[in-house]
Amino acid sequence: MTLSDDRQFPAALAAAMAVPFDYAGGDGVDFEPFAAFLSAEETTDWFQAWTGNGELDGDDFRVFGKDGSGGYAAFWLVRPSRLLADQPVVFLGSEGESGVVARDLGDFLWLLAGGFGPCEAASYEPAWTPRLNQELTAVAERFAPAWRRSPAAVIELATQEFPDFDDTLMKLCR
Repeated sequence: MTLSDDRQFPAALAAAMAVPFDYAGGDGVDFEPFAAFLSAEETTDWFQAWTGNGELDGDDFRVFGKDGSGGYAAFWLVRPSRLLADQPVVFLGSEGESGVVARDLGDFLWLLAGGFGPCEAASYEPAWTPRLNQELTAVAERFAPAWRRSPAAVIELATQEFPDFDDTLMKLCR
């Protein structure tokens, strides 16, 4: 099986997506995890609509959740020959906002444990006060103990490693 054919959640992602996210009337994490990745066809339809470019496919993304406005969280398959869990996690918002929010699944687990969802990480504001999640902390400790870091560090490292993500996407837009 090639990476592009893989539509199964890694065990760590499945464990994290099984934990309920509390939006708390706008003060919590705005994230609705999916039970499975979007199909290749659904991903292509979404990516073409997001970019306005009908010539593209969605093969470079594995979409696993969304925020309340319809922005998607996904793995971005930018590292050839690497496992899905080693790919960066991105957010592509319904209004065109985008960003790499974690360098890999291990970092993403600690971002979630620190009270951030993909949308909150992509629009990171230091004044926002996240709520730590003990259930997600337990998932991160189980699957990614060596990745432990603050959400701010996760976001900063992702931004440093992929500074051109937004520009890359904008070049695909029509």
